[in-house]
Amino acid sequence: MLRGINDRAALHLLIEHGPLSRSRLGELTGLSKPTTSQLLTRLSEAGLVINTGNTHGGPGPRAQLYAVNPDAAYAAGLDVTPTRVLAAVTDITGRTVGEYELPTPRRAKPDAVEHVQSALDGACLAAGIPRSRLHRMVIGTPGAFDPSTRRLFYARHLPGWHDARLLDRLAEAVKVPFDVGNDVNLAARAEQSAGRARGVDNFVLLWADEGIGAAIVIAGRIHSGATGGAGEIGFLPLPGTPLVRDVRRGNTGGFQELAGGKQVLTLARSLGIRASTPEAAVTRAHTLPGKGDVLLSTLAERFALGIAALVAVVDPTLVVLAGGILAAGGEPLRDRISDQVGSLAAAHPRLELADVTDHPVLAGALQTAVSATREDVFDTIARRAGAPRAANATSAHTSQPS
Repeated sequence: MLRGINDRAALHLLIEHGPLSRSRLGELTGLSKPTTSQLLTRLSEAGLVINTGNTHGGPGPRAQLYAVNPDAAYAAGLDVTPTRVLAAVTDITGRTVGEYELPTPRRAKPDAVEHVQSALDGACLAAGIPRSRLHRMVIGTPGAFDPSTRRLFYARHLPGWHDARLLDRLAEAVKVPFDVGNDVNLAARAEQSAGRARGVDNFVLLWADEGIGAAIVIAGRIHSGATGGAGEIGFLPLPGTPLVRDVRRGNTGGFQELAGGKQVLTLARSLGIRASTPEAAVTRAHTLPGKGDVLLSTLAERFALGIAALVAVVDPTLVVLAGGILAAGGEPLRDRISDQVGSLAAAHPRLELADVTDHPVLAGALQTAVSATREDVFDTIARRAGAPRAANATSAHTSQPS
């Protein structure tokens, strides 16, 4: 048991610090030189650690450097939208080694399983590995899979993903253990790992693009709710918006009708700001005194309404503003929203723009997949005991941030 604990600690230190000498690894783990040497021998024989060369400079003999073997295992992440599937493969160190984008134009009866396989195979081809080398995969989609029914809800705009047997069909076809998670929750995972929310236990990530959504993190863990629908705030009824009924049928609600992508574009055009996308309209607003100021101020009021409702229930330390519309608004829109929230909410959390802006859903999926892979592969106790790897494990939720 102690050897297993030491093995895992050493492997995580090598991931965190990069190549280390035996003596430096011993200093970081607190292990003696003989014990560190035995540990490195054990991990090298298991294929988890490799020698990457020697130290340079300084007095005395050069020391060998050791690192986690990047070829020990691979993981994959997928970001699914109605128009494309973006896939990537990472080695166990977290380095992305292959990417592939599969356009998914609208057609009759699209097959989600076919899309996943094609995108995954494209990423594996780019990485130079067969699909069988993947240890785990995480798929990010709009909406959420209800854990009791294993069916996708809150995402009627994602064609081909509502088959009652979809998760079983995916397991049979892909033959890689996988999790499926909400896209905004995965974006929050990315922010928690490498963005504004690092070290923050209680925060909300507000996502504003074509759709409106939120991820709610309480005590360091994403709160998914009973059906996976926590954070589907596009359905939130808000003052000043028409009362939307049968929200599931229409896949819209009060907040979506107030600040969704189509509504932002409609507002911009009503002010004489011409643009083809809501992001472009908000970007143009920065260069148009008068009309642009009105657009940003109106959007700030609308977003602040939704944030104030969230703050009253969750009371987060931080609200991360993410998605194309909020990113386009930048600091000027953030400042306006912060001022509005200050007057609408009893508590006033810190509002920050997201740091992870390059495919954040994919980044969160990869981070979740590689973290789960490390937990399995770095468990040398189970490896020595010959514990079998589940070939078709599936889940309706991603691994939780920790």
